[in-house]
Amino acid sequence: MPRLIARPTRVQAAGNKPKLIDEFIGVVNSGHTAVSVARMTSPAGWAEPGQRPAFEEITLVLKGMVRVEHAGGALEVRAGQAVVAAPGEWVRYSTPEQDGAEYVAICVPAFTPATVNRER
Repeated sequence: MPRLIARPTRVQAAGNKPKLIDEFIGVVNSGHTAVSVARMTSPAGWAEPGQRPAFEEITLVLKGMVRVEHAGGALEVRAGQAVVAAPGEWVRYSTPEQDGAEYVAICVPAFTPATVNRER
């Protein structure tokens, strides 16, 4: 029988400014370890430390722009676009534009603080 996920769980975000992370599917909200799906709402000027996650991360931008820095440069991912970061690849996410951004992050396997491998 299908299982309704009635609401997400708000989880702590990393970065220089408050960012909202609402996990619908994942270790915290649904007990899934194979995949996580979370809606992110980031303010203007938000940035997080660089990271080298052990999971594949797919970012689907719904509103605004997410800048994804990587070893070879940077991508500006706008509403209606997506980007895929491979496991082990160095990336740094930010939302530098004045309206911030809203996006969905899908991680395979699921995101955990232990597997994101953030720089300190």
